[in-house]
Amino acid sequence: MSTRRHLLGTAAAGAAALALPSLARAQAFPARPIRYICPWPAGGSTDAVIRALAESAGKTLGQQVIVENKPGAGGMLGANELVNAKPDGYTLSQLPHGVFRIPHMQKTTFDTLNDFTWIACLTGYTFGLVVPADGPIKSIADLVAYAKANPGKFTYGSTGTGTSPHLAVEEFAQRAGIQLNHIPFKGNADNMQAILGGHTMAASDATGWAPHVASGKLRLIATYGSKRTKRWPDVPTLDELGYKTVSDSPFGVCGPKGMDPAVTRTLHDAFRKTLEDPAVLAMFDKFDQTVIYMNTEQYTKWARETFQAEKATIERLGMAAKS
Repeated sequence: MSTRRHLLGTAAAGAAALALPSLARAQAFPARPIRYICPWPAGGSTDAVIRALAESAGKTLGQQVIVENKPGAGGMLGANELVNAKPDGYTLSQLPHGVFRIPHMQKTTFDTLNDFTWIACLTGYTFGLVVPADGPIKSIADLVAYAKANPGKFTYGSTGTGTSPHLAVEEFAQRAGIQLNHIPFKGNADNMQAILGGHTMAASDATGWAPHVASGKLRLIATYGSKRTKRWPDVPTLDELGYKTVSDSPFGVCGPKGMDPAVTRTLHDAFRKTLEDPAVLAMFDKFDQTVIYMNTEQYTKWARETFQAEKATIERLGMAAKS
């Protein structure tokens, strides 16, 4: 019996020794700076919010969280990076709503449901449609009337094909029975330059347009939430106007598949804490974003449900990839 006890004790000690390096790795994380990819241009609203989140999370983690901009491809370049990144917690990205839609529209390098770790959802956008304040379009009714009289001639910019600002307007246009001319840009900054420069007739975007609405250069004619915004209570939603279009696109922080659960938890907790940081909340307020928090389990479940819902939307809009 004593020999058996000795063997069992030795086996248990061996198993514990094998577990120690893994435990040490998790406890040591992070041991160096972390990359947090913003798949939008520097200077836009998402960039500003992600930088605030990164700075706040870095204080909790005790390591710098460095934001790296990779704009283009409708916000998909962060997803492309995660597919090839080591699942060690040192490469993170925002995954915009396009990751749920674009795979239904074209081939992608990633599998939305199997290639990512959905660490934490933190916030979501207020989207709206703006036009030049001194132009002839003063309302959605004016836009619909113009588009019916001039099919395909009304131009609007968005942050890229398949993004929420694009698809919300396409859904509205389908329900209104009008045809618009979509001009995709790399992000908010480019989209704003185009409309302010007179190159497009409208811009569909998150609230990077807010300062231009406040200054009187642009007019906000509709928002896309389920209810009117606190900041622009007189501006109707597309939903209340009868177009059955609602979009807020929650987002947060994601990593590659196969991450150590302890590392995922460390990152989740640090980013969860950013939602108590006055500097982060002030940045949310600046761009009319609210706290939309989901933990890892909730965010993963939401991602699966959203992927299926967006498949139905893409098919309804007639934008699904031909098999």
